[in-house]
Order: sequence, then C-alpha cells, then structure tokens
Amino acid sequence: MTELKLDWCSHEAAKYAVEHWHYSRTMPKSRNNNIGVWEDGQFIGAVIFGYSISPQIGKAFGLEQTQLTELKRVALRGHITPVSRIISISLMMLKKKNPGLRLVVSFADSEQGHNGGIYQAGNWIYIGSSQVEQRFIGGKWRNDVPANRMKLANVIKRLAPPKYKYLYPLDDEMRKQIEPLRKPYPKRGRGEIDNAPQSNEETGGASPTRPL
Repeated sequence: MTELKLDWCSHEAAKYAVEHWHYSRTMPKSRNNNIGVWEDGQFIGAVIFGYSISPQIGKAFGLEQTQLTELKRVALRGHITPVSRIISISLMMLKKKNPGLRLVVSFADSEQGHNGGIYQAGNWIYIGSSQVEQRFIGGKWRNDVPANRMKLANVIKRLAPPKYKYLYPLDDEMRKQIEPLRKPYPKRGRGEIDNAPQSNEETGGASPTRPL
C-alpha cells in the first residue's frame, strides 16, 4: 500500500513542483500556503493556496479577502493517490492553520481541456463559468494585475475561453449560504480523471500537471 504524507513545505519546494509539473510553469506571487505531497517518502508535488488576484472576489459571499482563499495550483508528478484525496487532506490542514478562513474557490480552465473533475469528485459546489478579457503581452495571453496596469498601445485582446468556478465551504454556515448557488456539474473534459496511476494528466484550472 502506498504511504501518503502531506506537510507544509518551503516556497522553494513548491516552486520546483510548479515549474516542473504544472502546465503554467509559474509560481503564484501572492502570499501562499504551500503543502508538500510525498508518496513512499518521495516528493511528488505540492498543493498551493493563496489570495485571489481579485480583491473583490469575496464580496459576493459577504466575506473579507482574509476569509477566502484560492486553490492556485496542484502540481503533481506521476502518483497513485487520487487527487481528490490529496486536496481533501490539504483542505483540513489549511483550515486548522487558518481558522478565520471560511471559503475556498478554484477554477477549471477550459482552454486546457479541464472542466473540474477533481472538484466534482470532492463534492465542491459548481456555480457557473466566467470569461475575462485578456491581452497578448510577452508572447502569452494575460489578465493579471501587472498586465492590466500596463499602458500599451495596439495590444491584441481577446475574450478568454471560459473558466469553471468551484467553491468549497469550510464551515456549516457557509455551506448553507452557498448551497443554493449549486449548478449541475459540467461534463468532464479530456484527461479528467481523479486517480491516474499510469498518467500524469490531471484536471482543474488549479491542478493540471504536465506529463513527465
């Protein structure tokens, strides 16, 4: 039987996991909670939570920014343990360390072929999809805060492919509040499997990994 271990890890360890095993190859710049993942004593990746780039994201739920966090990355190499179990344990660790948190939000990126299969496996609440305007800067599409602050002329713009939004409440009152927002889960996209012992393909905007 595979021995699974999750523990808090350094920024450097989380950054290594993201740069090697996450499709974005980019470590979030916000203040993060980094959780390392080991199987049979071998480091296989990290789960990263952090503040959203949108300071208004909690207002729809009556929350301050410090009461809500975003699941930013699940960067894993080949593994045996279902991703939903890894996320479930990481959520318990996050809540214990940050008792003031009430809600976790994450996005599944349809541009990567993901509809949120791992969130569906963990009974997250799906509340719909959203699209934002992106600008083509430095060879890639961006809608982050630094890009939006740039005053550039003749920048190519587009409406980004939709992202599917999922919520996970950390207390009973928050669950009662957001449960009425639940919508039917979107169908799973390519590579959307919760347990992938022979594959490194994961699902979710936060979670996809790159094949080794």
